[in-house]
Amino acid sequence: MRRALLAGLFSLATALVGPAAPPAPGYTPKVAVSGPTRLDWAYLVSNRSPAEPPADLAGKGYDSAKQTYELFVPARKDAKKPLPAILFVSAGDEPAGWKAFEPLCKDKGFVFIGVRGAGNGVDGPKRVRIILDCLDDVRRQLPLDPDRTYTSGISGGGRIACSLAFALPEYFGGVIPLCAGGDLRDEQWLRFRAADRLSVALITGETDFNRGEVERWKGPMWKDLGIRTKVWTVPKLGHTIPPAAVLAEAVAWLDQGADARAAVAKKYPASRATPDGSLSRADASKALLKEGQDLLAARATEYRGLMTVKGVSERWPDTDAGKAARKLLESYEAKAEKPWEAEDVAELRKQFAAEARSLGDYALNGIPSGSPYEKDRPAMAKRAIELWGALIGDAPNSPLAKEGKARVAELEALAKKK
Repeated sequence: MRRALLAGLFSLATALVGPAAPPAPGYTPKVAVSGPTRLDWAYLVSNRSPAEPPADLAGKGYDSAKQTYELFVPARKDAKKPLPAILFVSAGDEPAGWKAFEPLCKDKGFVFIGVRGAGNGVDGPKRVRIILDCLDDVRRQLPLDPDRTYTSGISGGGRIACSLAFALPEYFGGVIPLCAGGDLRDEQWLRFRAADRLSVALITGETDFNRGEVERWKGPMWKDLGIRTKVWTVPKLGHTIPPAAVLAEAVAWLDQGADARAAVAKKYPASRATPDGSLSRADASKALLKEGQDLLAARATEYRGLMTVKGVSERWPDTDAGKAARKLLESYEAKAEKPWEAEDVAELRKQFAAEARSLGDYALNGIPSGSPYEKDRPAMAKRAIELWGALIGDAPNSPLAKEGKARVAELEALAKKK
């Protein structure tokens, strides 16, 4: 149910890079990164944002200036207006996706960033670093609209695309994972943020070996958790990039949520980054702490406020805001009455039920004979039974317990298979 951490923290060069001249409109097959990303890339592989990640964990001798990407820039009348963008992560080292996204980008005025050298064979920390080096290099030259910047990728690239948006939702409005799903973050405040801000357009194929994962596991689970989610299953498509028309439909659906994302950002400014900047650790932690404090002021949002403050204390423990967040949490823990604890239990029930339903259905009905995941079906069934068991034990006479008992009965035979 919970995502596994990719790796420990890794190094970040701190060279300062000045603003570059905006690139000319059109397609450029190879653009060199001008300098290290300003974005919080360490947080993608950890639950903290260190001032200086340990050296060499992105690979010994890693050099941002050696990274390249393909770039399309649409023609524009207003150079100051933020542009929508597609950030594409390939399964292989050479960038893919441009030909499929080309009609959309040219017709609707999207920037396209195709990352190079960040395929499935690249270690997680280095892969994330390369991707964010490329994204921020474009952001230095062009203002990108965070409400309409969408991550996408094929197969393992789709999983990384999810990781990017779920960890740093302030920079993205949605995700288009192709023939794969991904994992949510463990932090509860980020799960709330995903539900408030992100839209996920999952696309799979009729003969894709990951179809069941997309249709029966990730898609239904994320929807049950309140994340705006839609699944496309393309006829006669296997494990490959879908046609341009399907991608255009998915992007149009993502765009339909842009106004809602903008409204959330007005209410919670920390939920959205600026089009071309990046906050310091001190400013980012201060902004999120302010949001948490505002949420704590009303009983209806008290639990969300506590989870947000907890996020500040865990992510930036050494900052002034992180230390203030820890003291605030301790003051709430010392209270005699803790009404938010019931909300915490209710949230866990919702998460357990969402995963138990979807994972159980995937194990029973989403993995055909001969699939590379067939051997994993019993373990999936056991996991679903464990989740239902916790829910049944928590409230034996509840509607969830009744549902759980019926579903466990369906799963038991599969769970016992060797």
